[in-house]
Amino acid sequence: MRLLKVATCNLNQWAMEFECNMKNIKASISQAKAAGAVIRLGPELEVTGYGCEDHFLELDTVSHAWECLKELLLGDWTDGILCSIGMPVIKGAERYNCQVLCINRRIIMIRPKLWLANDGNYRELRWFTAWKQRGELDEFHLPIEVSEALSQTSVPFGYGYIQFIDTAVAVEVCEELFSPVPPHAELALNGVEVFMNASGSHHQLRKLDIRLNAFMGATHARGGVYMYSNQQGCDGGRLYYDGCACIVVNGHVVAQGSQFSLKDVEVIISQVDLDAVASLRGSISSFQEQASCKVKVSSVYVPCKLTQSFNLKMTLSSPKKIMYHTPQEEIAFGPACWLWDYLRRSGASGFLLPLSGGADSSSVAAIVGCMCQLVVKEIANGDEQVKTDAKRIGNYADGQFPTDSKEFAKRIFYTVFMGSENSSKETKMRAKQLADEIGAWHLDVCIDGVVSAVLSLFQTVTGKRPRYKVDGGSNAENLGLQNIQARMRMVLAFMLASLLPWVHSKPGFYLVLGSSNVDEGLRGYLTKYDCSSADINPIGSISKQDLRLFLRWAATNLGYQSLADIEAAPPTAELEPIRSDYTQLDEVDMGMTYEELSVYGRMRKIFRCGPVSMFKNLCYKWGPKLSPAEVAEKVKYFFKYYSINRHKMTVLTPSYHAESYSPEDNRFDLRQFLYNSKWPYQFKKIDEIVDGLNGDTVAFPEEEEEASSGQGGVVAANSGDPSAGL
Repeated sequence: MRLLKVATCNLNQWAMEFECNMKNIKASISQAKAAGAVIRLGPELEVTGYGCEDHFLELDTVSHAWECLKELLLGDWTDGILCSIGMPVIKGAERYNCQVLCINRRIIMIRPKLWLANDGNYRELRWFTAWKQRGELDEFHLPIEVSEALSQTSVPFGYGYIQFIDTAVAVEVCEELFSPVPPHAELALNGVEVFMNASGSHHQLRKLDIRLNAFMGATHARGGVYMYSNQQGCDGGRLYYDGCACIVVNGHVVAQGSQFSLKDVEVIISQVDLDAVASLRGSISSFQEQASCKVKVSSVYVPCKLTQSFNLKMTLSSPKKIMYHTPQEEIAFGPACWLWDYLRRSGASGFLLPLSGGADSSSVAAIVGCMCQLVVKEIANGDEQVKTDAKRIGNYADGQFPTDSKEFAKRIFYTVFMGSENSSKETKMRAKQLADEIGAWHLDVCIDGVVSAVLSLFQTVTGKRPRYKVDGGSNAENLGLQNIQARMRMVLAFMLASLLPWVHSKPGFYLVLGSSNVDEGLRGYLTKYDCSSADINPIGSISKQDLRLFLRWAATNLGYQSLADIEAAPPTAELEPIRSDYTQLDEVDMGMTYEELSVYGRMRKIFRCGPVSMFKNLCYKWGPKLSPAEVAEKVKYFFKYYSINRHKMTVLTPSYHAESYSPEDNRFDLRQFLYNSKWPYQFKKIDEIVDGLNGDTVAFPEEEEEASSGQGGVVAANSGDPSAGL
């Protein structure tokens, strides 16, 4: 037997906060060494933080990374352990995303990333160059300050692996695993047994199994030990890096870290037998044949031994059942951990939420409540960092700290019901009940006086007073009256957030939370600069359908029973008067259902459909229920209002990223915001297709006609699948 103990980790790094990042790196190395590990893998770009973005263009960022690495190597951190450290490196005129491999206070090799992530939320080609030289390793001259300090002038740089006396180890960086021809396939044929994947991978609903299947697949047919490390937390932007560091042996997960956690450092240890890798490879004839005619990959020899012989005191890690969270749990824990990081790092003293008693704002309230529960639980488990942060934010004194989530919420969470003459008693009651269940400090404010004052001013200036549609007013009047209410709530929310701490003799300020969902953003069913305008929004990239599932789950699992009634109530903005023959409803206002919006969103973003392609695919999907002419009207209606309202996405509150069809304009969904909303060319093409069909409908086999999703290919079928686009 060749027994090897390895360590990987989840680190909660913060972009450009080098002291915080170094503290976590050192803690992870210390824990790995204390456990007896001889390999320690850290996340991608862990020294700087992954989310530095254009800060990577600054020479200071690269210089500070070298200073931090020098500090590590001058200490005893790398004594007796191979450490893979992620940081940016400039070679010649190019900047590379690198893993620096160190052992015994020496840099052994610098491995630049071969394939860069450059889609969705990722823009690595903006800051880095991909390493394209797959031949011999280059010589890299270390910066003078580092060279003099380490008495080492140069190191091998490029694509290759490290050959130890008893095994071979190589790096595969994040995106490379998911490329069409991943490096691990070639490296395995060259005898590499241990693969280290340093990653900066963010959370997205229902995504984790895709990632874990890739790790298992990498070693299932070719053998190997696959180590994965990731950041975990909010490092300064919209993404939550969802950890789940793991170790896989021959296609089996033997160690798995948490996906969501408040911990700054989580180290995962595993003890493996490398002879199991050699045995599997020797039993696969095709592997043997391909290895015999492999393309040779360069290597660096290190005369060290990493493994131990058979030893009963060193137990082996066994395959374990993979832990997957349900989507409802992901919505609870991911945004809750993101909010905690944002709160503790922003300097704020808490959150303020306009709580309407509807599904969206109630979801946000429940997530904050979940955050409070996680904080109290982590303190009870002995996490001193969480305890220190909670004491500071909650303004605890005399050695006190949070022991009850409701008491903690009372200190850091304001909710405000800003009712008007159009608000119902039911929503007012639900908001109060939910706030009490969470423990929030709840206010009930009537905004009628403020709205009336604005309308009186308008009447003084213009001589006219607008009326609601139900009272005989025009659409313009009706919309204007709704927008006044919505915008007054935004102004009041920010005023309360800045002044309520002063009123209650508390230090600091409160962050205003937004609560618009991804579907409303896509349709533009929100008022620009209303309560959707906030400091941050934990649900801005989550669909209405998923939020309703979450509310049902949270009513039981978080203990907020009022959420069941909130979920069951029909969604309404309550911005128009209620009459005996009229009640404002969201789906009626929008002219489409939330389920339809999710379908439009996936087709537009995930499957890259313009109006014509969307029409054609929906003819198959909705063919059993709708004629092509009816489908055409729905598609044109959606694109009309999507394009009219696209400008609202330019000022959308920064939101937690969770959904692959998010219309977020700042990073993820880059499109114009001035459209010809009539889409004359595209809509004309749709009309021509409908006319050419002469009333024909899609021909389905009889047994499939009743299928609710219809038939007609991958796009049509998957446009209703929440997992599409992962």
